[in-house]
Order: sequence, then structure tokens, then C-alpha cells
Amino acid sequence: MLGAGSKYTEQCYEENFIGLDYGMNLDLSPFLFDDWRKFNREMRPVYLEKHPQKSKIAAGLACGALWTVAKGLSKKDIVLCPDGDGNYYVGEIASGYYYKEDKILPHRRDVEWYPVVIERAAMSDEFQKSTTSGVIVDVSQYAEEIEGVIGGKKPPKIITTDETIENPSVFALEEHLEHFLVHNWAQTPLGKEYEIYTDEGEIVGKQFPTDTGPLDILAISKDQNTLLVVELKKGRASDNVVGQIQRYMGYIKDELAEQDQEVKGIIIALEDDMRIRRALSVTKGISFYRYKVNFELFKEI
Repeated sequence: MLGAGSKYTEQCYEENFIGLDYGMNLDLSPFLFDDWRKFNREMRPVYLEKHPQKSKIAAGLACGALWTVAKGLSKKDIVLCPDGDGNYYVGEIASGYYYKEDKILPHRRDVEWYPVVIERAAMSDEFQKSTTSGVIVDVSQYAEEIEGVIGGKKPPKIITTDETIENPSVFALEEHLEHFLVHNWAQTPLGKEYEIYTDEGEIVGKQFPTDTGPLDILAISKDQNTLLVVELKKGRASDNVVGQIQRYMGYIKDELAEQDQEVKGIIIALEDDMRIRRALSVTKGISFYRYKVNFELFKEI
């Protein structure tokens, strides 16, 4: 996303570049280590010095985004940039990182734009949902669909029957579980105490990056005292998810939580088993929730 609300997309398109700002008015070249975690450790204090009102989480997100644009992207990588009106410009990274002092989005990469615009309506539902939060989203898993859309092909439709899916309504919800939970958060028991983490009005707590992979949802209590890691499992959860969520919680605790904040975890799945029950019985700070699908028809006339 090129500026808040994509406000710089047209200028970036005309001048053939992408970039970020975050108020980091210095050349990042000396700090572009191969390891993004080292970059974050070096640059988070710099960000917080310039933005003392911001949290360590906001600092981590900003630094992660800066590293991704400046270092993580390689030449020939493909980027999609929304214009704010339901369209995406498509381009290819054409240069290394450079700093343009006193210009908009000063942390830049040159781009060769393709002579094509992708309409959001042409994307599959899952692709659309994956791009609803965050300044930078990795859409590599949709590479085949992107290539098809660029070539004028419509995304494939998933066709299911009762023979392949035991319960079609369960299948439908599992496919959209994360999106459904995020968009209905306020109506869930979790929404009474926690809010999905946002920064300047943008939801950034979805697929939140950590050093062991993205966690599903990061939330914060309404009194700001507790950070909540939510891990979603489509179907039955096994005991290995306990170690997974503990790794995410450890990262949040060690790297991003303030001194007076505690970190808790919640696993949400359709079913559990004895192994995960045993594991959770001796694990502090992690709760287990089951979700249930309820689909009913009512004859009105």
C-alpha cells in the first residue's frame, strides 16, 4: 500500500517506484542485514525515539515492513499496489534500495509497471480476503491465480459435493474461519475483553509476523494490560499446536510486550483430543475454544 489509503499510488505509478515512510528520515542502507530480526533490533529504538507515543508492537510492524521493501524483495519480484478504487497496479522490482531524502515515501525501489490493471472483483474470494489488512501482505500462494488474471483468465471456482465433503456448511466456515472471526470479533466472547490489534485505524493483528512464522490473530485487552495470541485450527487440534502457540507467545513477550503487559494464548478449533487436553492441563496462560457451525432454514410462507 503506497501511503495511507493508497494516496500516493498514482504518483508512484507515474514515477515508477514503490516506497515507505514511517517517519524514518535516514538512509537504511547500513542496517539492511540479511536477518530481518537483527534489523528490527537495531531500528525499533530509532523508530520509538521518533514516535514516542507508539508501542513496541507498532515499531516492530513498521521496521518489518521497511526491511521487506528495502531488503526482503528481490529484483524481478512482482508487486501489486492498490489504488484505493478497487484496482491493483502490477509491477516488477527493477532496482535495489535507495533513499530519497525529503521526498514522499523516501525508502524506495524502482518498479517497471506492467500495462495491466487487476480489478479486485476479478480476484477469488480467498485472495480478496488475504489483502484486507496490513501495509504489506505476502500473496505468493496466489501466484498462479495472479498470472491467470493478468492473462485474462478468471480464477477457478471450488466445487464441492456431499460425496467429498461430509458437512458442506462446516467446510464453508472452515475455509473462511479467520476472515469470519476477524469480521465478527465484537460479537464473540473474546470481543468483550479484547480488540484485534490496530495501528492508526488499520487492522494489523491479522497474520502478524514473528520470527517463527505469522500468527493468526494478535489482540490486546481493552485495558492494554494483556496481549492475546490466537491460533486457529480448521478441524481437530493436536498437541503440537501447543508448542506452536508457545513460540509465538515467547516472541511477543520477549520482543514486543511492554514491561507491564502479560501475554496469553487461545487455541480455537473444531475438535480437540486427549493429547492436547493433557498438554494444556500443565500449560499456563493458554485456553482452548471450540467453534460450532449452526446452519438452519426457516420456512416463512
